[in-house]
Amino acid sequence: MPKCTADQMEFGRLGRRRVEANFEGGTLSSDGGVMLLRQVDRKIGLSAAVAAALHDSRAPDLIEHTLRDLVAQRLYGL
Repeated sequence: MPKCTADQMEFGRLGRRRVEANFEGGTLSSDGGVMLLRQVDRKIGLSAAVAAALHDSRAPDLIEHTLRDLVAQRLYGL
């Protein structure tokens, strides 16, 4: 089966530097930004403020996740 993807892409030069991209990935995490976002949210209280502004009409005895947790999950997922 032929290999249809490039190991590396060259984009030319930017001043004295050569610009290239590879697809090795290395040790990366797609969730790294979420940890920073959570810390910022805790500091400024955005998800708590949004949750406080909303009316929660759910039955209190059936609630498993707080409204603040649901708002935070939604914000972090954007």
